[in-house]
Amino acid sequence: MKNSYNWYQTLVKPTWAPPSWLFGPVWSVLYVLIAISFGSVFVKFFQKKIPFIVILPFILNLIFNFTFTYFQFGLKSNILAMIDILLVLITLIWAMLAIYPYMKWVALINIPYLLWVSFATVLQITITVLNK
Repeated sequence: MKNSYNWYQTLVKPTWAPPSWLFGPVWSVLYVLIAISFGSVFVKFFQKKIPFIVILPFILNLIFNFTFTYFQFGLKSNILAMIDILLVLITLIWAMLAIYPYMKWVALINIPYLLWVSFATVLQITITVLNK
């Protein structure tokens, strides 16, 4: 993993990119919010209180969220990471819209996640363009 970290450090980044140390604490807080809110959605689904189409974007979001690190640091592919983070953003918006009629608080508690992923998407697109 240190080799991947060294590789990431060599990439050209915009001047407004946050320091690397910030990502860990931010994601730690976001993962707590995700665990609480997404977990509640899964419980409602298993209780048959929401349909599968509502839980689908949550499932896809988790898949795309967890594959980002592999694409960015495992494969060292900015292009795949960029596509993946766009899919994280799209599925998060879809999830928030889908759950809102059933559990408004889940949509609202995910606003910090939406803001961070929106920022991370712009950052990843910029890094990908700068390192072509």
